[in-house]
Amino acid sequence: MSVTINNPQLDVFVYKNEKIAGYMVIFSGILRYSAMRIIFLLTFFMICRHAIYAEVDCLPMNTSSNQPETYQVDTVLLQWHDAKRGRDIPVKIYYPKDYAGICPVIVFSHGLGGSRQGYAYLGNFWAGQGYVSIHLQHLGSDDSLWIDKAPDDIMPAMRKAVADISNSLNRIFDVHFALDQLDILNTEEGVLKGRLDIQHIGMAGHSFGAFTTLAAIGEGFPRLGSRLQTYDDSRIKAAIAMSASPSRHREKLKKVYSGIDIPCFHMTGTLDDSPVSTTKAAERRLVYDNIDRPDQYLLTFEAGDHMVFSGRSTPGRDTSRDSTFHNLIQISTTAFWDAYLKNDKKALQWLTEGDFEKQLNGNGTFEHKE
Repeated sequence: MSVTINNPQLDVFVYKNEKIAGYMVIFSGILRYSAMRIIFLLTFFMICRHAIYAEVDCLPMNTSSNQPETYQVDTVLLQWHDAKRGRDIPVKIYYPKDYAGICPVIVFSHGLGGSRQGYAYLGNFWAGQGYVSIHLQHLGSDDSLWIDKAPDDIMPAMRKAVADISNSLNRIFDVHFALDQLDILNTEEGVLKGRLDIQHIGMAGHSFGAFTTLAAIGEGFPRLGSRLQTYDDSRIKAAIAMSASPSRHREKLKKVYSGIDIPCFHMTGTLDDSPVSTTKAAERRLVYDNIDRPDQYLLTFEAGDHMVFSGRSTPGRDTSRDSTFHNLIQISTTAFWDAYLKNDKKALQWLTEGDFEKQLNGNGTFEHKE
């Protein structure tokens, strides 16, 4: 684990001459905003103009799936507290109730405006396949930005949250703290005592959570001179990044991602434009393209948009293919976890020798680096 911060307050600041315009998606059943634009200032010294584009995750959940679960799934809600930072970290843990063995662990990071309750279609499915899936809630960039707020107060809250670089740092440190808690979960009395395989840990996230994931596995943030600031944690053995925004240091992408040396499954769609920033769908693959390591995978859904990965929707959005996409996400990510967290050779073969590509059946393209 290599985490180095001497004084983050001195290391980060906001550039005040960058404008990023976007629109806020409609809050279904609560608010209706149309053609609203967020103008906010992002980038900072430590990540040196690398914008953290975190898309909204606060709409009704679509949990449809055609894939049956193997084990009965139960959940537990916990409220962790990091005394060193004086910070609470709410979590929701999905686990296979009737599975007697030890389980690899997945840590999941939500997008802007989300919570530990989100991405249940993944938590339930992975737990049903013999994993413990721990969904973090990142205070400051969670659903507190819009719940119980007057309509006129929501947009300023969103702008303030994305401009506050401490939210980006806190997300990364939330992950490190969560990994520290696994030993406690595994030894103290409770439903997870003795059930966690802490030698096989995966990390996944969507949008702002994809940024968090990449930062936790070795993405570098350029500083003055040739130095890169990194926050990677060697306890993470494999990762999944959904709708990641590439570093804005386009001329240094190879260097920025040179610290990522574990298997990573990247996901996007041909319509995966950002709802709140200038990031275009075609740019999402730049992370994959610039990691010169084996065991990198890229799934691009045909006509897949940003919201399909969260399992949430917006009014007027075409959801006719969501159940198909969700099923493909579930089975492919589980095969990836099986291959790299359970050392399942058949799962790896299914991913790399054309079986999954055939199962896509025209719904997307699949690439990998050997």
